[in-house]
Amino acid sequence: MEAKDKNRVFLSVFFFLSGICFSTWASRIPTIKTTFQYNEAELGTILIFMPISSLIGLPISGWLVSRYDSRIPLVAGFIMLSVALACIGWASTSVALVASICLFAFSLRMLNISANTQALALQQLFQRKINGSFHGLWSTGGIVGVGITTALVAWDVPMNIHLSCVAVVALLVTAYAYRFLIRNDRATSGNRIVLSKPDPYIMYLGLMVFFASVCEGGMFDWSGIYFKEVVHEKIFTLGYLSFMICMALSRFASDRIVEAIGMTRTYIMSASLVVMGIALAVLFPMFWPSLIGFCFVGLGTAAVIPLTYTLASGSRKYSPGMAISIITTYGIAGVFIGPPLIGYIAHAFGLRVSFVAFGLSGLMLIPISQRFFRHQRSLDT
Repeated sequence: MEAKDKNRVFLSVFFFLSGICFSTWASRIPTIKTTFQYNEAELGTILIFMPISSLIGLPISGWLVSRYDSRIPLVAGFIMLSVALACIGWASTSVALVASICLFAFSLRMLNISANTQALALQQLFQRKINGSFHGLWSTGGIVGVGITTALVAWDVPMNIHLSCVAVVALLVTAYAYRFLIRNDRATSGNRIVLSKPDPYIMYLGLMVFFASVCEGGMFDWSGIYFKEVVHEKIFTLGYLSFMICMALSRFASDRIVEAIGMTRTYIMSASLVVMGIALAVLFPMFWPSLIGFCFVGLGTAAVIPLTYTLASGSRKYSPGMAISIITTYGIAGVFIGPPLIGYIAHAFGLRVSFVAFGLSGLMLIPISQRFFRHQRSLDT
C-alpha cells in the first residue's frame, strides 16, 4: 500500500471514531434531560456551554496546527475527548456535567480543526476529490454510535457504563493509529489572522457554515427529544438515527454529485431538502412523516460543511488550517445560537414550533451561496 493510501485509511479511522464519540454523547441527551429532570430552557442553558468551550478552543487549536504537525493536536484532542466522554457518563451533579461537557467540546474543536487540516493536506496528493468521503465516514461513525445507543437504551444499560466503554475503545484505537497519520504538514505562511476588513471569500464561506451549523447542531441535540416528546416514540433515537444514515449516504455521494451538477446547484439542492424535511416534520408530527422529514434534513445538511471546507483551501489570504479555523468560528456561532435558542423557543411556544428555525436556516444557504460564487467568479476574471 502506498504511503498516501495508508495515510487516508488511518485518517478515515479517526473521522469514523470521532463520529462514534459525538453521536454517543448526542444520542444520550434525552437520558441526561430525564436523569437531571431539566426542562427545555434548562437543557438549552446546559448546551450553551458547548459552543462557549468550542470558541475558547478555536484559537488554541489554530495555534497548535500552525505550530506543530496537525497529527499532534489531533491525538491530544482524542485523548481529552475520551476522558470527557467517560466523565459525562459518571457526572452526578450539574456542575460536574457542565465541566465534562466543556472539556468534551474543547477537545472536539481541537480534533475537528486538526483532522480537517490533515484532510486538506492529503487531498493535494490525490487527483480526485476525497474530502467528502472523510465526512461520510464521520457520519457513518455517527450511525454506529447511535445504533449502539439504541440497542443499549432498549436493554436498559446504564449511561455511565455505555460512555466509559466507548471512551476506552477510542483511547486504544488512538494509541495504535496515530503513527500512520500524515507528517510534516505544517504550513509555512498564512498562519496569522490579519485584523482588517473581512475577506469576502472567507466571510461568505463562514456564513454558509453558520447556517448549516444552526441546522446540523440543532438536529444533533434536539432530534431525539423531538421524537420522544412530540412524536411520542419510545425508541427516541430513531429520528436521530435516520438523520445520521441519510447524512452519511449524502456525504459519500457528495463528491460525485458535485462533479455531476456543480457546486452551485449542490448548495441549492441541499437547502431545498432541508426546508422540505423540516416542513414535513413540523406539519405532520407523526412517526413516518417525521422520520422521512429527518431523512431529508440529513440529506440536505450533509454536503454543506465538507464542501465549504474544501472551498476554504482556495483562499488567497490564509493557509488551509487558518482558513478552516476562521470559518469554524462562524460554525461555533451557529451552534452557540441554534440549539440553545431552540430550547428557549420550545419552552415558550413548544418544541414543534421551534423547529421552524431550522428550516429558515436551511433556506438562507441559497442566497449566501449564490453571492459567494459570484464573488469567486469575480476573483478569477
